[in-house]
Amino acid sequence: MVSDDTLIAIYGPMLSRRQFVASSAAAFQRPRRPNILFVLPDQLRAQALGCMGNTVVQTPNIDRLAGEGVTFRNTIANTPVCCPARAIFLTGQYCHKNGMVANDLRLRESSVTLPGLLKQHGYRTGFVGKWHLDGGPRLPGFVPPGPRRHGYDFWAANECSHEHFKNTYFRDTPQPLPVRGFEPEGWTDLALEFLETTKRDTRPFFLSVFMGPPHDPYGAPESYMRRYDNVPKPLNAYYAAITAIDDQIARLTRSLSDLGLAEDTIVLFSSDHGDMLGTHGAKLKRKPWEESIRVPGIFRYPRRIKPGRSEEALLSHVDYAPTLLSLCGVPVPATMQGADLSALVAGQSRRASDSAFLQIFGPYAGDQTPAGWRGLRTDRYKYARFEDKPWVLYDLKEDPSEEHNLAADPAAAKLRQSLESQLEAWMRRTGDAWKYNWTAPVEDAGRLYKDKTYYSVDEYLREHPQ
Repeated sequence: MVSDDTLIAIYGPMLSRRQFVASSAAAFQRPRRPNILFVLPDQLRAQALGCMGNTVVQTPNIDRLAGEGVTFRNTIANTPVCCPARAIFLTGQYCHKNGMVANDLRLRESSVTLPGLLKQHGYRTGFVGKWHLDGGPRLPGFVPPGPRRHGYDFWAANECSHEHFKNTYFRDTPQPLPVRGFEPEGWTDLALEFLETTKRDTRPFFLSVFMGPPHDPYGAPESYMRRYDNVPKPLNAYYAAITAIDDQIARLTRSLSDLGLAEDTIVLFSSDHGDMLGTHGAKLKRKPWEESIRVPGIFRYPRRIKPGRSEEALLSHVDYAPTLLSLCGVPVPATMQGADLSALVAGQSRRASDSAFLQIFGPYAGDQTPAGWRGLRTDRYKYARFEDKPWVLYDLKEDPSEEHNLAADPAAAKLRQSLESQLEAWMRRTGDAWKYNWTAPVEDAGRLYKDKTYYSVDEYLREHPQ
């Protein structure tokens, strides 16, 4: 082995002994763990972005973000409704495991979560925006410091309010504070406040920015609405809100660059579920169609992800937590059911899941969901069924707009049986069963949240027998 003295002699005056020893030690130090900025608009379907092929909506900054990283074109919401999707992000578990089988339940404080694990490994954690995991009355929306925040320390949020123009938020006291302007602008102000603290606290950070729009009631400031005067309602207002969000993406990414954080920050841009917006005669979410289950899935991480990649591989919500933990060098706990797709995200592997598992556990008259269902989405096929009968089967290659339901087609019987076997395997592997379904209209008329907090549908039904 060549000694330090010999190397210093070779390089002469370029390095002092102290400089050489310091540079050698630095070379063998563990690489700095990346920051994470997780941006999540509510109810944003994948089809409503320019980078996903939409030629009407204006999203230049999101498109630029996609061009600087990797876009997963088949990113799937396993349970396409607000609270269950958010619980999946945090726990890496399907809803029958994490308990969030309905909207407006409370996520159990004992849950092992992504922010909690990152905090244990030295991360600063921050949450800004719509939380929707605390259950109980949505308003005023204060979530106190402690275990109900599931590992987040910095806090500027509310439980759930769809008042996009005159919203309020809370920090660590029950005193409500006004959100400035249109909600995404105000949430971005607060996110930038958090990012500014990196000037004095150099620990890696995990910041989640969960915006309310484009969730209904659809709308945006007039300057954005005017851009879509020729688009029919309500799509015009939906697109206007997305363009307003796009401008906030520019502010966030500019701040990362100005602070020298861009190279070492994973930016994940996604959504909790899509929005039917009248397609197939349906509205809102909880459906198996692409407009409901398919969401944006964009990762930018300049240090490890080559720009301009487009991936057709399946990625689903349950994979987010294990993938992000792995990218940060944090061990993935055995409790998480999702796949660690960090090698796929980084372009180092082609290995991915061959299908995504879908679950809805009960009816909701408010968006015309008739009953709980299970399904799967492969690279080519979509299959969903109720407990007592098949519901939909589509060949997405031949019928990408899902106009020809093959569920009852005798010619598709063999295909249906094959997909049925795959679905049964998913249920066995994850521990799911039809017993987790509920049939009472517990989500309608605010029954689960208007009076008190519940951790399960069974708890509610014991107090309110049907």
